[in-house]
Amino acid sequence: LSQFCANDPEVFVQAALLAQDYCDAIDLNLGCPQMIAKRGHYGAFLQEEWDLLQRMILLANEKLSVPITCKIRVFPEIDKTVKYAQMLEKAGCQLLTVHGRTKEQKGPLAGVASWEHIQAVRKAVSIPVFANGNIQCLSDVEECIRKTGVHGVMSAEGNLHNPALFEGRNPLVWEMAEEYLEIVQKYPCPLSYVRAHLFKLWHHTLQVYQQLREELAKVKTLEGIVDVNRELKLRCQEEIANQKEGEKPKEGLPFFHWICQPYIRPGPKERCKENGASGTEKGVRGKRALEEEEDGNSELLSKNKQKKKLRNPNKSFDPSLKPKYAKCDQCGNPKGNKCVFNMCRGCCKKRAFKETADCPGHGLLFKTKYEKSLSWQSSQRVIQNPEISRRGDVDVGETAVLKEAGDS
Repeated sequence: LSQFCANDPEVFVQAALLAQDYCDAIDLNLGCPQMIAKRGHYGAFLQEEWDLLQRMILLANEKLSVPITCKIRVFPEIDKTVKYAQMLEKAGCQLLTVHGRTKEQKGPLAGVASWEHIQAVRKAVSIPVFANGNIQCLSDVEECIRKTGVHGVMSAEGNLHNPALFEGRNPLVWEMAEEYLEIVQKYPCPLSYVRAHLFKLWHHTLQVYQQLREELAKVKTLEGIVDVNRELKLRCQEEIANQKEGEKPKEGLPFFHWICQPYIRPGPKERCKENGASGTEKGVRGKRALEEEEDGNSELLSKNKQKKKLRNPNKSFDPSLKPKYAKCDQCGNPKGNKCVFNMCRGCCKKRAFKETADCPGHGLLFKTKYEKSLSWQSSQRVIQNPEISRRGDVDVGETAVLKEAGDS
């Protein structure tokens, strides 16, 4: 399965055509709720643009030799979610994955996914439906299928914390980590990907060994990451060797921290408690300080912002003091102050190219270059046909250039 994000039918299909010979289906991602999807105008931020989605799926069905599938998020209203799913089915979607959260439910506001929405969609459409959300262990998979009637279940964070989730077991973390690192050494990828996966696998252990968490965050080579992983393994094995009989997991975990298990993301209130007095006393903080805490006190700023503060002591992170930018008419990014189309550079470039126009504000000169090209072609024709020059028949030369441009 190859998944694409897109907001243009032609571009989407052209990209999918390049991938269709290497996969069994093409999936259109309509579920991404991240800010990058909002800026790029794709993912869950297209869920109100039904006409556009219909055109993308219809064109994909017409041009592709493999099935088109979609992954969506739900609307707050079940009825609207059902109509949304039926619209996608009618357009030609052949399998639908439903994440039972709205696009606003993300990060600390993720909350619980609604299996009720998923069940309603499953009953309303005739194509296969997969469920996504609230899957932390194999028993959740079985319960989700029983309650919603779906044909399959997906897991994101649950699977990242325990890659053996669908096998119904909870292996030692270092077993999964070592297996993963062997794959990385065989099939190299950016170091940031490796680091991100190990942060998920070792999540609970890194709350215990904060120094190793810092080392994993700073290490610059794959060999260095392997060394940190080995040290984490040794620390855990030493802890196991010194374990007292009958000792139980701490921090309310179902298993000891060196065993693959779910991570339940804390909500806003719990996160405040984590970052409050008790957390400060232990010297342990959450992934990032809450925005409402970031009032200029460096003790409450994230590490990145503390570094910026060191470089510029007068820098303020108060949102109310940030300059207000006029937005691009097309995508919502800040527009160029001198743009003739009132757009950001990316959108301006697309429009200027399409209309063969100039935008001096963004340094885009498609019209000027086109006119220079015509002028150059005219001069070349004069050189190649000296009779035109001798007769002084300028009009004939211009007519020839225009005809050639029209034919091309």
